[in-house]
Amino acid sequence: MNQQDMTPLERQAATSLAGIFAFRMLGLFMILPVFSLYGETLEGSTPLLIGLAIGIYGLTQALLQIPFGMLSDRFGRKPIIAIGLLIFAIGSVVAAMADSITGVIIGRALQGSGAIAAAVMALAADLTREEHRTKAMAVIGMTIGMSFAISMVLGPVINGIIGVEGIFWLTAALALGGIVLLKYRVPHPKECRFHRDAEAQPSEFKHVIADPQLLRLDYGIFILHMILTSSFVVIPLALRNYAGLETAQHWYIYLPVMLLAIGLMVPLVIMAEKKRMMKQIFVGAIAMIMLSELLLIFVYQSVWGIFAALLIFFIAFNVLEATLPSLISKTVRQDKKGTAMGVYSSSQFLGAFFGGVLGGWLYGSVGLAAVFALCAVAAASWVFFARGMVIPRYLTSYMVNVGEIDDERAQVLNGTFKAITGVAEAFVSTDDGIAYLKIDSNIVNWDALYEHSVDKNRVDQSATPAKKKVDTAIEQQNVGGEA
Repeated sequence: MNQQDMTPLERQAATSLAGIFAFRMLGLFMILPVFSLYGETLEGSTPLLIGLAIGIYGLTQALLQIPFGMLSDRFGRKPIIAIGLLIFAIGSVVAAMADSITGVIIGRALQGSGAIAAAVMALAADLTREEHRTKAMAVIGMTIGMSFAISMVLGPVINGIIGVEGIFWLTAALALGGIVLLKYRVPHPKECRFHRDAEAQPSEFKHVIADPQLLRLDYGIFILHMILTSSFVVIPLALRNYAGLETAQHWYIYLPVMLLAIGLMVPLVIMAEKKRMMKQIFVGAIAMIMLSELLLIFVYQSVWGIFAALLIFFIAFNVLEATLPSLISKTVRQDKKGTAMGVYSSSQFLGAFFGGVLGGWLYGSVGLAAVFALCAVAAASWVFFARGMVIPRYLTSYMVNVGEIDDERAQVLNGTFKAITGVAEAFVSTDDGIAYLKIDSNIVNWDALYEHSVDKNRVDQSATPAKKKVDTAIEQQNVGGEA
């Protein structure tokens, strides 16, 4: 088998784990475009508590996702993922049966407590060879993105059929379906070990948090999800109460917006990578977020105005969701990537929490337009910080399994890899026998890389350097889809 090809087992692992993520994402986000309307009918409801119910999952997920990953190192991936899915299902049932806003808040907090993201990524790493891990993570990342878009459309549709209580029941069923998928479709790893590229290392937190370039990106994902959640505390209300669109018809807006936004986002992301215009497009997308929120202040009473603002918003949102993880990967040394992504993900979830709380509080205290104004100011602050960012070199992360080695051999290999044409950075770890590299895929000497791989005997010699370069370019393009 060509080493450049994923094995059937690796493909099965990537697609089945992506399916588990999809089930969970659908459950979390189908309520986003409809919950504010439903929350008004619950006992004890206030705008602040509605916002808290929408965002509370982010707090518990931010607090527990890294501990869940660490527990999976000790007790096994599948048992911890199954427990997380079960907690998520229980939370969904609690929310479905609640007749008060407090009950729904408890249910949503439990949903977030099933924080399996880090454990799923670790299992994906266990089940894929180092050379193919980026592909597997890209499959998972793209599935997450598509699941979010689908959930935004399905939420209003399913709400019109079975109501929000039914969405919560469906969410519980999807979580249980994820457990079935985990048991019968996800392969069993031969061994569970720590992966620096996919898991957080507590000893590296201080280095990652102290990096100003990574902090800019963490601030960015915090603001992006704060704006998303704040906006959707009030957008469903604007569509129904001010624009006069019935709740069951809200998907008329979300479906074309999502389809157009995805289609228009793709060329921008390609341009950012291929034309090396990352900073221009990145900062431009943030400015588009700001523009959409400013527009909403003035047009929230018009269906077409909301449509236009949401289209601008989701084009930019999709671009940023794709490029932010890619920038993390380019900025951080590959052996610290797992830690950097852990901090990044926690920032994302905390943004959702604060967005829900601030959106609900502002709506109840000042009014609907004030929420959009807050989001515009937050986006403006992000533009300010992003303008000073340093765009890292356009390099691809790559790993080579060098096998069990000692410190002396690692030092020799480290120098050897750095001397190979096209290798910009190298770190050889004795803990896991992996060489973590940053390479320029246009000029790298592939034969020299493979010479030091323990898998070199499996390399298909008919695989030309050009073919290898194309595969790596595809992997680099897909980095943005990582979770």
